Amino acid sequence: MNLPFIFDVTLGLIFIYLTLSLLASEIQELIATLFQWRAQHLRRAIEIFLAGDLQNSQELRVIQLVNQIYANPLVKGLNQEPKGFLAILPRQLTWFIASVFRTFKSSTQGLQSMNSGDTVFGDQKHSGPSYIPAQTFANTLIDTLQVPVLVQKLTESRFAKFKGKKLAEIQNILFKMQEQAQADEEMANLFNTMYQEFAEMHASFEQIAWNFEQNKVDLETSINRMGESLDRYIDSFQASMITNDILTKSLRRLQILKQDYFSDVEKSISLSGLKPNMNEIVQSINRESSVYQEIKESMQDKDSETFQAIENEIDRLPPSISQNLTILANNAQTKVKKAEEGINVLRQEIETSFNNSMDRASGVYKRNAKGVAILLGIIIAVSSNADAFHIANRLSKDSAIRNTIINNAGEVLRQNPQYAVNFEALKNQTDVALTDVSLPLGWTDTNLRQQAITQRGGFPLFKYLSMFAGWVLSGVAIAMGAPFWFDILNKIVNVRNSGKSPNS
Repeated sequence: MNLPFIFDVTLGLIFIYLTLSLLASEIQELIATLFQWRAQHLRRAIEIFLAGDLQNSQELRVIQLVNQIYANPLVKGLNQEPKGFLAILPRQLTWFIASVFRTFKSSTQGLQSMNSGDTVFGDQKHSGPSYIPAQTFANTLIDTLQVPVLVQKLTESRFAKFKGKKLAEIQNILFKMQEQAQADEEMANLFNTMYQEFAEMHASFEQIAWNFEQNKVDLETSINRMGESLDRYIDSFQASMITNDILTKSLRRLQILKQDYFSDVEKSISLSGLKPNMNEIVQSINRESSVYQEIKESMQDKDSETFQAIENEIDRLPPSISQNLTILANNAQTKVKKAEEGINVLRQEIETSFNNSMDRASGVYKRNAKGVAILLGIIIAVSSNADAFHIANRLSKDSAIRNTIINNAGEVLRQNPQYAVNFEALKNQTDVALTDVSLPLGWTDTNLRQQAITQRGGFPLFKYLSMFAGWVLSGVAIAMGAPFWFDILNKIVNVRNSGKSPNS
């Protein structure tokens, strides 16, 4: 037995397993599509990600939250369902089969099949996306938790308190000026004039706060406008005042107030805590936190309907959500340079955590898929009687089959270079090649006689044990997948032909 002969037999085995692997890949892909394994696995992975562990992932609150995420337009847009009667008819059949399978699986595991007749994807939907980008998931989760609304309401509450406090400080300066100048009629007239202008400034502050609550302007612009309104008031005060120590001190107090709170907007926002930090953002969805109570006090009276909706939403949140987000907030706090970056950094942390979780889920799916591939490979090996030992024996003895397989394998490689392999085209070309090849497969009388199964003279126990072992070996080989065998086929052919041909 020389080296070229060993290469020829090896090439024959590899080509046969490449052919059967292509068939197994087609069947596995069909089954995965039929039962929507990828979409269901993704849904299950998201439930575990939000619940924090496998044990709590089936809680009703977790499932309801995931249903809301899947109902979000950003996620719904990822799932392209067919339209039209002819297009949807095959899908209805697969939905029915998948539904029966899930019901049977749930009953055998002692689980409730579905809540209120719902489907695995929620809201009576029969299918879901097989992939959700991390950015889409983070945006959807934050919107579902209504974090931007809570942060806005908290900022509005603090801005309203900031506005009231500054107006009170200005008014206190005027009252002290009035007390010290009660005997002076000229100063009393000035006070009346300035108090009327204060009322106008007060109305301006209220209008600015209202514009901010209506999302017409941002917080920085609102504070700048308040500073401009205070500037006009100070200019008017300075133009109307007379030379007097009391008025000079009052003007100086107004100028100091303007300098402290309106000259540097970022500093004013930071020192006054107008924008919540990372931890406060996360605590806004925790009913037990002081931040949530602050939001509750500010919204209960003037925005009761919105608050009621938010409160109902937070009541349904699983405790793990707040805990997980708190951990992410602590990790991200050092990355926040400005207050307004809080939600963006939190979103990025959710994206990173989601990607890490999906990497682990992908590993689990691949392991499960490998187990299914081995089982499917053994089934194909048994159904096609792909006995590895018999195939090797036939290839070693029948030069005609061996040469035909080698020639067809070379043709397949020529039409599918390794750097640009198209497995759909490879499958078609392999099917064409098999019309010229009589593979040592199948349950035909000829093949069984060659396997010495149908011989007379008793029960050939050793032959049956050998055939069973050959099936298992072939099943494992088929489960390796077509890309694996195609790569090996390339390498063996290159070695057999004394090296790889140079690129053109």
